[in-house]
Amino acid sequence: MKRETFINTYFPLARVAGERFKLNPVVMLAQAALESGWGQSTLACEHHNFFGLTAYGKANDFWPGEGVQLREGSLCFRRYDSPQQSFLDYARLICSSYKSAAAMSFYPEAFAKEIAYSRYISEENGDDREMYRRSLVAICKTIERFQ
Repeated sequence: MKRETFINTYFPLARVAGERFKLNPVVMLAQAALESGWGQSTLACEHHNFFGLTAYGKANDFWPGEGVQLREGSLCFRRYDSPQQSFLDYARLICSSYKSAAAMSFYPEAFAKEIAYSRYISEENGDDREMYRRSLVAICKTIERFQ
């Protein structure tokens, strides 16, 4: 999927979630792009999980509690019935568990730093926090050019 197509397709979903949870849709869509490889990951394509959210925790209004393992012995990830549920569940999670990042959502560089250096990112999986932060800021700028 081209980046412009991804933005045009999923920005409306980020906007709905952003309005409901008072979050900047640009940073949400940027994180979706980063986590899903611009919508190309198996999690996004087949299971509507655009944020790499694992299937831990209790079911909620946006996630029915179903999970999927992509490989034997791998983490279990959330499976959604629609992309909109993924965006809404992500926004719910950010507002409830990452309040300092949520408070910075309308300041993309500050949000990127808060989320990259939070427990959302797992260095145990080889994640590079600074690279994640820089990538998120760059993607926000790309999205803003299309708005």
